[in-house]
Formats: sequence, structure tokens, C-alpha cells
Amino acid sequence: MAPIHISLKAENISYLLGIPISNSLITTWLVMIFLILLSMITYSKLTLIPGYLQLVMEMLIGGLHSLFKEILEDKVDKYFPYLITIFIFIIFLNWSGILPGVGTIGIYVEEEEFIPFFRAGTADLNMTFALALLTVIYVQYAGISSLGIKYLSKFFNITNPLNFVVGILELISEISRVISFAFRLFGNIFAGEVLLTVIGFLVPLLAPIPFLGLELFVGFIQALVFAMLSAVFFTLATAHAEH
Repeated sequence: MAPIHISLKAENISYLLGIPISNSLITTWLVMIFLILLSMITYSKLTLIPGYLQLVMEMLIGGLHSLFKEILEDKVDKYFPYLITIFIFIIFLNWSGILPGVGTIGIYVEEEEFIPFFRAGTADLNMTFALALLTVIYVQYAGISSLGIKYLSKFFNITNPLNFVVGILELISEISRVISFAFRLFGNIFAGEVLLTVIGFLVPLLAPIPFLGLELFVGFIQALVFAMLSAVFFTLATAHAEH
């Protein structure tokens, strides 16, 4: 029996123009292709009387729009395209980790080390860090676009020592958001993959089925949490601008 393969970092499969191509990156590319094709098919079949696919999409987007409107209020239309995009992208990256063959199909290197061809994109800290960094940068842009350069005064305020200290704490808080965003998403998805790997190794037939359902739920919750926290941060940044 082959040993359990658990790797904290994504493994490199090949190189393209000197750039390493990891198994998580391959899975991410496949998810992107799938989402692009899905959006094209849905758009091409838009009708006044929706079919099943259009109905599901309308329910998903309409429900999330109503949810985010409770947080963003009149700003929802401005930031909803980003939030729904990040939600759909993350949830499919999360769910890609439970597809057949992900983490199980690969090659043996030096007859001992097993390297799978596919790995969930959000089980790679590089991906979750990039998503977190992109979101926090966009939040800062939202604040600046609402208030102008004065938005930066909440980080760099030298009117008195107390405001200066508060500004430093605000800056540290913004940086910590990137770290917490990245590790929260990565930790939950990676832990789920480890759980499925161990259960599948010990009892390979029926035991993993309940945990697959659990991972579907966790993948949905983590994508929703990421998007909702992003909406809250947008609200805080723009509310600061208003006051």
C-alpha cells in the first residue's frame, strides 16, 4: 500500500519559460476555463422564460445581491461585481479539491515521492494570499476614491501623538487583514484535504462519503465568509470617507 501523501505546499509539475507550474495552478486554470465556458453558455441562452441553468444563476446572483445589499446598502451595485466574482471563483476552487482524481492521480518521483497532478487552488497559500492582497488593495482604493488622498490620514496622522499611534494601529490592522484572510481560507481547505486523504487511506470505500458532503458545506461557507468580510471592509472604508 502506498504511503499517505500530504504536502503543505503545492508541488511543481513542470516549467513554462522558466516559470514553475504547480499542481494547484493547473487546477486553477481548469476552474477558470470552466467558469468562462459556463458564463458563455449561460449568456448565450438568456431568455425571458429562463431555463434551469439561467434560473439557478438568477437565484444565486439575486440572493447574494440581496445579502450584500444588507451590508453595502446604496453602494452594493458598485462593489457587487467584484464580490460575486470572488465568491464564485473561490467556491469552485474549494470544491475542485473533492473531485475524483484531485490529489490521487500523479506520478512517483525517485520511486518514493508521489506528486499529484491536481490540487485545489485554495489549498495553496500563494493563491489565498494573492486573493487577500487583491481584496485589501481594492478596499484601500475604494476608500481613496470616496475621500481622496485624505483617506490616508487615518494611517498617517501627525496632528498629535495619540492620532499618530492610532494611525499606526490602523495600518497594522490593514496588513493583518491580508494575513488573516489568506490563512483562514488556506487552513480550512487544506485541513479538509488532509482529512479526506487520511479517511480515504484508512477506509477507502464508504467512509469518505459523509466527509465529502462536509467539504461541500465548508467550501461554500469559506467562500461566503471571504466575500462577506470583503463587503464589510468596503463598507468600513467608505463609511470612514463619509464621516
